[in-house]
Amino acid sequence: MSRNKTIKFLKKYHKWPSIVLTVFLILFSFSGIVMNHRSIFSTFDVNRKFLGKGYQYNNWNKAAVKSAIQIQGDAALIYGNIGVWKTKDNFKSFTAFNKGFPKGIDHRKIEKMIQTNSGDVYAGTLLGLYQLNCQSKIWESVELPVHEKRVVDFMEINDDFYVLTRSHLLKKNSTGFEQINLLSKADYDGKMSLFKTLWELHSGEAFGWLGKLFVDFIGFLFLFLCFSGLVYFFFPAWIKKRKKKGNIVKRKVNFLKFNLKWHNHLGNWLFVFLLLTTLTGMFLRPPLLIAIISNKVAKIPMTHLDNPNPWYDQLRRILYDEELKRVVLATNEGIYYSDDLFQSAPKAYPVQPPFSVMGVNVLEKVAGGQYLLGSFSGLFYWVPERNVVINYITTRPYIPVKTMGPPLSDHPIAGYLKDATGKEIVFDYNLGAGNLSDSSGFTIMPQQIKNSPMSLWNLCLEIHTGRIYQYIFGKFYILFIPLAGLGILLVLITGYLLYRKQRKKSVKISS
Repeated sequence: MSRNKTIKFLKKYHKWPSIVLTVFLILFSFSGIVMNHRSIFSTFDVNRKFLGKGYQYNNWNKAAVKSAIQIQGDAALIYGNIGVWKTKDNFKSFTAFNKGFPKGIDHRKIEKMIQTNSGDVYAGTLLGLYQLNCQSKIWESVELPVHEKRVVDFMEINDDFYVLTRSHLLKKNSTGFEQINLLSKADYDGKMSLFKTLWELHSGEAFGWLGKLFVDFIGFLFLFLCFSGLVYFFFPAWIKKRKKKGNIVKRKVNFLKFNLKWHNHLGNWLFVFLLLTTLTGMFLRPPLLIAIISNKVAKIPMTHLDNPNPWYDQLRRILYDEELKRVVLATNEGIYYSDDLFQSAPKAYPVQPPFSVMGVNVLEKVAGGQYLLGSFSGLFYWVPERNVVINYITTRPYIPVKTMGPPLSDHPIAGYLKDATGKEIVFDYNLGAGNLSDSSGFTIMPQQIKNSPMSLWNLCLEIHTGRIYQYIFGKFYILFIPLAGLGILLVLITGYLLYRKQRKKSVKISS
C-alpha cells in the first residue's frame, strides 16, 4: 500500500470511530475522575427520579437493607444503603435515624450495626465508624488507628469489643482501639489477585496519591483529545463558510492549527499511558474479567500493592461462636477459623459454601457450629464440622458445579434479618425482601425511604462500568466495555500511526 493510501486509510479509521465514541469517552473520563476521589465527592447525591426504572428502589432491593438490630421489644434499627431507620412496631412504620452522619448518602451507607452487652450502639459505614450518643440520639464519629475507614463487621467476646475493617481487626481498649496482628494463612503465597492489581493500576492507586493524580491527568487528556478532535472535525467547514462570506478567519485558522498541534503532540507523547489505561479498564468488566478473576500475580514492588499485610482488602465478615469458642472469619477468598483468637494462623475450612468474589454479605450463627452464609452466590445453611452445605432457599443440598467464571445465583443475597417474632426476611439484590418463614411477606417500602438518593460516585460507577447503557443496548450491554475498549484502541493506534506517518512525510518534504 502506498504512503498516501496508508494515510487515507488511517485517517478514515481514526476519524469515524472517534466520532462515534466521543460521547462515551467523555463520560468515561469524567466518571473516572470522580470515582478516583470518592471522599471529595461524597457529599454529592443524585435524585433517583432522574434515573431509569432499574435504579429505583422497589421492595427493599438494591441492597437497601443489610440487616437490623433489635433494641428492645418491637423496637429495632434497620440499616443498609438507605442509612438507619427506627421502627417501634416490628417493621411496620419507620422514622429516619441518621442525625450526626455527614451530608451525602455515601456517609449513610451502613455495612453493619451492633448493640453491645453494655448497651452501646455502633454503626460501621463505608466511610468510618460511628457510635450513637444514647442521650442526644446523634451519631458521633469514632477515630480508628488505621488509615482505612471502611468498617465491615463487629464482634464481642465476653467484655471485649472488636471492629473489622476490610484489612484490619481492631480491639477496643481503655484509650481507643488497638490493632490485632492477624498471622498469614497457611497457603499465603505473597501474591495479589490480578483483578486487584489491574484495578489499582487503572485508578493509579497503586502509586499513591501521585498515581491517582496522574490518572486524573490522563482522564483530562482524554477529554482534551475528544474536544480538540471535535474542533478539528467541525471547524474547517465552518471556517470555509465564513471565508466565502468575506469574513476574516485568520485567528480561527491559527486556533485550528494550535488545536491540531497539541492534539497530535499530547496524543503522541502519552500514547503508552492512554493505551494502558484503556487495556486495564477492559479487563475489569465481564466478559474479559472472567479470564483474570481467579489469577494471582506477584506484588509490584515499591507500590501501594506491595503491602506487608497478608489480609489487605480481603476481610468481609467475622463472628464468635460461644459454644465452640471459635472465631469465624470470612474473606473474599475463603472462610477461616481460629480457636485461639488468632494467636496462631487462621485455618481454612476444608468444605465451604459458594460465595461471590465480591465477598460475603451475610454471616449469622444458627446454633453452635451451624451458620447461615449469604452472598451474590446465594444463601446457604452450613455445618462445617459435618461438611453440610444446603441451599437455604431451595432446601436442597449444594452440589458444586464447575463454571467458566465466578459462581452466580438466581438470588444474589444483599441482606438478612429476623424480626421480633422470629420471622426470617431475606433481601435479594434484584427482587428485594422475601419472607422465608411464611406467606405474610414484608412491609411495603415507604415512599420516604424509596426517595433515598444515589451518590454521585455510584452513578459514575454505573457509567464507567457501562451498566447504565443497558437501557440502550438491552442484555447486550455486557459487551459494551470490551467493544468500546477495542474501538478506543483502534482510535489511539490509528491516530498514533497517522501522526508518525505524516511527520515522516513532512520531514522528507522539508529536506
